Amino acid sequence: MLMQAMILDAPGQSLRQAEIPIPVPAEGEVLLKVHACGVCRTDLHVIDGELHRPKLPLILGHEIVGVVAAKGTQDERFSIGQRVGVPWLGHTCGHCRYCKSGRENLCDKALFTGYTLDGGYAEYTVADQRYCFPLPEGYTDAEVAPLLCAGLIGYRALVAAGDAERIGIYGFGAAAHIITQVARWQGRKVFAFTKPHDDGAQRFALDLGASWAGDSTATAPDELDAAIIFAPVGALLPQALRHTAKGGTVICAGIHMSDIPGFPYDILWGERTVRSIANLTRRDGEEFFDIARKAIIRTEVQTFSLGAASEALDRLRAGRVRGAAVLVID
Repeated sequence: MLMQAMILDAPGQSLRQAEIPIPVPAEGEVLLKVHACGVCRTDLHVIDGELHRPKLPLILGHEIVGVVAAKGTQDERFSIGQRVGVPWLGHTCGHCRYCKSGRENLCDKALFTGYTLDGGYAEYTVADQRYCFPLPEGYTDAEVAPLLCAGLIGYRALVAAGDAERIGIYGFGAAAHIITQVARWQGRKVFAFTKPHDDGAQRFALDLGASWAGDSTATAPDELDAAIIFAPVGALLPQALRHTAKGGTVICAGIHMSDIPGFPYDILWGERTVRSIANLTRRDGEEFFDIARKAIIRTEVQTFSLGAASEALDRLRAGRVRGAAVLVID
């Protein structure tokens, strides 16, 4: 049997729509009929060749929502017809020092959905059952899709901020609009930094409960205890450091960032910390989906058909997506 899929043949090329065989689940895998798949900035990094050595040809997409259509042998976790989600982390070795210490996100042999494994820009996909999540009720397929990456990576970044009360968020896209809600539910103040003159993003941040919103070049009315940088712009790191209080943390939450310019030591001094966020763990998912349910986190999505994947990517690249872009597959 055949299915429709959007395929990347090589970095720098446009996606190609093609009819290809439906994959067959191997031992421990599930075959999912895809209902929705989020469109993430990481997909752009893969297309642009900024993430090296992708599987080629490749089906992008790592915020996958679908129902189990078939199961491989030794698959007891999910039932046929059950709705599940597939995130970025698709496989780890399970026995390296990172996996054994609860840091499977750092596994050297990890495989990633929509990068080194085929993803969800297709009518069907297969996934390792161990790395899939049962999804919370109360969300449509399109609404829950962004939680699988924007939500999970954003949550891991927020955890890295510790008990910071005043949090700056640089780049107000899919992850930021979710994590702002979590931070506000936890009683924190959020200060949103957007592209210059992006009044729409600033209004969006304020609508979601941010205490202040302004250009990335502006200074927030309060000193920050922590800053999370979602935008892939290295020049934002020194700016964030200048706005962060002594003892604070600046967290780089993207998988790719342009080069960070040199900066004077005095803006780092005072026991400020700079750290990155790499991937996610299954524990992150368990914790975050519980919070999403309790905090009634809502996502704002713009939907596109499978064949309009390139349009969704173009709109994301141009900053013309409010909230998150999601492919809805009929």
